[in-house]
Amino acid sequence: MTAKRITPLRMFPWGLVEESVESAHPHTLHGCCEDGKERAQTLTNCNDLPYISHYHAWVSNSFLCLRNYFTAFQSEEYVVVMFVVVWRRLAQEQCCVAVAERRLCDQGASMANWQGACERHFFPGKPWENQIAKRCCDCCMLGMASADQDPDCGLSYMALGIECEEVARNCCSNYTKFLYTLEDCKEVRSWSPNSPVMNCTHRCIEDGMCACYVGYRLGRDGTTCEDINECLLGAHNCIASQACINTEGSFRCQREGNCGAGYELTDSNQCEDIDECALNIHNCGVDFECTNAEGSFRCYPKNKCSEGFIQDPSGSCIDIDECVAPPNPCQPGHTCLNTPGSYHCRRNTITCRRGYHLDANGTRCEDVDECQADICRGHGCVNMVGTYRCNCNSGFVFNSIHRLCEDINECKHYPRKLCAHTCENTEGSYKCSCSTGFQLSSDDRSCEDVNECESNPCSQECANVYGSYQCYCHRGYQLSDSDGKTCEDIDECALPNGNQVCPYRCLNSPGSFDCSCPPVGYTLASNGRTCQDIDECATGSHSCGASESCFNIHGGYRCLVFHCPPFYRQAAHSRCERVTCELTRDPASCFSLPLRIDFYNVALPANTPTPVNVFRMGPARATPGDLTQLIIASGDEWGYFEARGEMITLQRTVTTPRDFFLTLEMRLTRSGTTHLYVAKVAVFVTRMILNQPSSAEPV
Repeated sequence: MTAKRITPLRMFPWGLVEESVESAHPHTLHGCCEDGKERAQTLTNCNDLPYISHYHAWVSNSFLCLRNYFTAFQSEEYVVVMFVVVWRRLAQEQCCVAVAERRLCDQGASMANWQGACERHFFPGKPWENQIAKRCCDCCMLGMASADQDPDCGLSYMALGIECEEVARNCCSNYTKFLYTLEDCKEVRSWSPNSPVMNCTHRCIEDGMCACYVGYRLGRDGTTCEDINECLLGAHNCIASQACINTEGSFRCQREGNCGAGYELTDSNQCEDIDECALNIHNCGVDFECTNAEGSFRCYPKNKCSEGFIQDPSGSCIDIDECVAPPNPCQPGHTCLNTPGSYHCRRNTITCRRGYHLDANGTRCEDVDECQADICRGHGCVNMVGTYRCNCNSGFVFNSIHRLCEDINECKHYPRKLCAHTCENTEGSYKCSCSTGFQLSSDDRSCEDVNECESNPCSQECANVYGSYQCYCHRGYQLSDSDGKTCEDIDECALPNGNQVCPYRCLNSPGSFDCSCPPVGYTLASNGRTCQDIDECATGSHSCGASESCFNIHGGYRCLVFHCPPFYRQAAHSRCERVTCELTRDPASCFSLPLRIDFYNVALPANTPTPVNVFRMGPARATPGDLTQLIIASGDEWGYFEARGEMITLQRTVTTPRDFFLTLEMRLTRSGTTHLYVAKVAVFVTRMILNQPSSAEPV
């Protein structure tokens, strides 16, 4: 065939294309096929392939894999070009489809190998993708199942078709490569004596491990195969109206109950809706239309369109636009306006500017008198040609944009100039108001103070202040925190220092308080606050005998008796001095006795703060070089007292009334001679603290 240069029609959007028929070499088909294979990896639909390939350059470095875009040719050579283009496009599409189907088929076979099931809900793709993947999954399952009966994988007797038989044979071969029968497991035992395959219940694999059939899983012992409960794991495809029943190695779906009216049971044990309309077993009349529903049907009246309406393909009545259908139903000079079910003709009119309207004849524009419509809303109105003007009342200003009278906000225009306190704008004016505590003056602008005390707002005393007032209370009262007006009694006895108001007992009274003293041993002082001790020894109200000495203490007294021991004589009221030892029968024993014994009494209230000095013992007239040593010889078995130099100190607090009888010994060394002196000190701890100082005096 002689090569001719042919020129197709100018149908390509990229310009004129010229090519020799000899250029239709098979390698260009290969380029389109490779392009289709590559695009199958990214596209989900091979019908969406573009028409330009990057594999080979055909015209201007672009290779066209086109369908037949030609509709007419000038000679028979053009037909050759048409077929060349069609072949290339077909090569691109079919190679894309082949790769896409192979990918989907491999996914289905993998599902069979790893999932062991081919249920539709395991495939998440589009319907046409799932159909290919499920078909290959089913074929693979058949191949693995045949491996149990025919290890040679001879599947031609099943007549599965070329594609299905190929998938089944591959899955069968792969399945038999690593699975052995129980008889073969014995040989594996000889390879690996320690392998557990000798006890496999189903199969063994090449590495000396046990395996199970589909529907089973390997137990923890590595040899036993346990049934998989698909119903418990939810790995079944039973619908809501079916019950899943587990079986050995599989499961089955069983219908629960009857299908009910409007449904029929199919051969697959499924309830399927009966289409009464399609089977013509409904009872709808001739004027009604039957519509199938789930388990039933409905009868709907057929539409009968009114005049001016027409029925669309779906049976609905739609309006007829008479103005669109020729001829125009309106006379010249009129405009047709469509309405639902009809139309009307409107006379064409002249359009007037703002402020004008047509006259009664509709032939010319004339001025509109806007003032007749009260357009100024109560204000003065002046009509002008084509417009108007408002004469605004006092307190308003004319807005030339909106052409209305607007209120003047005097409070905003004249801040802090119109009112003394608060300015409130009103329609056309303003209003002044005063803060709390003030009232508006007669000029309606100034504010004057209100004397709130004239209305007696306080319960006791009131003092007017500028803009307010202040309440005061008498002594012994305080203002209430709730209203600041009421005077409440102060409970002085309950104050934090209430225990210091009265020495013994405090009794609150309105505006004041009263103190009381213990019933025995005390009397209330003239100031009404202090409890004074009654000195029973001074008043003679004691009961001490003639040989006893009365010692007053806080709230009472003590009757004391003392005698001088042997070798001593009474030198004073509370002192015993040693006699002259040379005159005694035992001078040696006499010289070892104290030179003098003195008796002292001390009264202290309970809970006296410590440390406190309670007694001092030392020489009345000190001489340079004197050395003294003071100790507590007896009476302080509980360690309340301590001797510090010449002082006896109370170290621990005494909380309850108690009597201590201390014997103190002082050694005085003067001019090389040491003398011993003894003091008998009685410490009386009384019941309470009184407003009197403690006293220490000799009996």
